[in-house]
Amino acid sequence: MLTSPLMQRALLAAVLVGAAAPVVGTFLVQRRMALMGDGIGHVALTGVALGWLVGSWVGLVPQDALAVPGAVVAAVVGSVVIELVRERGRTSGDLALALMFYGGIAGGVLLIKVAGGTNANLISYLFGSISTVSTTDLWWTVALAALVLGVGLGLRTALFAVSHDEEFARASGLPVRLLSMLVATIAALTVTIAMRVVGLLLVSALMIVPVAIAQLYARSFGRTMTLASVIGVVVSVVGLGLTYWQDIPPGATIVVLAIVVYTVAAALRPALQRHRPDDDPHPDMVDDVLIVDDVCDDPVTTVATPARGTVAPNPPPAATPAGGATAATSPLGTDDPAGGSRAT
Repeated sequence: MLTSPLMQRALLAAVLVGAAAPVVGTFLVQRRMALMGDGIGHVALTGVALGWLVGSWVGLVPQDALAVPGAVVAAVVGSVVIELVRERGRTSGDLALALMFYGGIAGGVLLIKVAGGTNANLISYLFGSISTVSTTDLWWTVALAALVLGVGLGLRTALFAVSHDEEFARASGLPVRLLSMLVATIAALTVTIAMRVVGLLLVSALMIVPVAIAQLYARSFGRTMTLASVIGVVVSVVGLGLTYWQDIPPGATIVVLAIVVYTVAAALRPALQRHRPDDDPHPDMVDDVLIVDDVCDDPVTTVATPARGTVAPNPPPAATPAGGATAATSPLGTDDPAGGSRAT
């Protein structure tokens, strides 16, 4: 398999897309916009058809030479528009996504007919055709994947702050609007680089499902992103290998494999969580806790004794002497030079 130039290009494209897509998907999941990739994918279809139309006007050979650049332009413009609509609040996010769904599909079908093509010319972009990845497509994939990974990993802290809590990010002095537009832009670029591998209709699955798998076990944002990227590469390579030995669609195989992995991981998680020991970051320190008695619900504060490392409850206050002074004793108390005792 590795000696075939076609499979070499396909394998490299699968690795790049599998690594880059979950990185962007992590931010989208954090922003609760998991379906944004679908909306951008539909708009990118209009860009593909627009590239065909321009290529036919100028007489390019092949006619789809400008399909990828057209998809990049249309996807970036569409992602910026939907981010502006979401930010201003004039239209809800789900309605804006619906408009992109319908308008993108309709525009692509209409423009491909005007360009002299048919709906069959859009099939490879809709469902992916990794076996037809050309050298030019591969260079586009390398460049865009490097850009997506560079921005997603280099600005991970700032992008996480904006994705997690915009108000906190704004109060911290971060350029929230610029960073939000950046997230939308790298999401658009991810859609365009993945359309040859899994197709525009399935690209959102490769962005979101590995993240969903990683969230089952990872305990931090950084670990979730790393694990999701590894899972994306594995399912992409394994799915591509299966399509080499069996005559099955590569894009659909990769997505179904990712869903199967999620199902197995979700089923095994309760058993693994049950046997996982509780992690105490400071086992040498005694916790200062409030213990509530189950019978009388009387709170008893506990303190630690440094000398012996034991936990002892605070004793009840001592009786008030006749002179009116209040005296209290404690395991940690020390004598007061003026007489009496000082409680700690």
